[in-house]
Amino acid sequence: MNQTKVLMVCLGNICRSPLAEGILKSKLNTDNFEVDSAGTSATHAGELPDSRSIKVAQQNQIDISNQRSRPFNKNDFDEFDLIYVMDQQNYSNVVSLAKTEEHRKKVSLILNTIHPKTDAEVPDPYYGGQNGFKNVFSMLNEACKEIANQLQNNGDA
Repeated sequence: MNQTKVLMVCLGNICRSPLAEGILKSKLNTDNFEVDSAGTSATHAGELPDSRSIKVAQQNQIDISNQRSRPFNKNDFDEFDLIYVMDQQNYSNVVSLAKTEEHRKKVSLILNTIHPKTDAEVPDPYYGGQNGFKNVFSMLNEACKEIANQLQNNGDA
């Protein structure tokens, strides 16, 4: 059986998308699903997630400390079945690399899973304090719960 592959994308791949990756992995059977994350910028390539993301994940029994930032690339369209982005800028950046309509259809704003057609954004907590990371964790946890339910109800689990 093929694994369903999900990619989480934010700007630097050190705050939001590593959290989304860790949260979704914690909700799925990793024999059936693969979850990864990437950034639309290569600025932090190879770096660990932001210490505040690691901390808020640990507070919720999720370990993201082994993740490393990597840039999104065109091959990700072929590699992944679903691509969730955190905000409109990420969406524009990712879709601009799509070669086909099929590729474009794989990309969606993550909060549309819980607030359909609102195009709500997950705010970038980088320049804020720990509360911003807690808020982002809460948003992503709710969205990932819905994503996991959808994936498992599609007979993939």
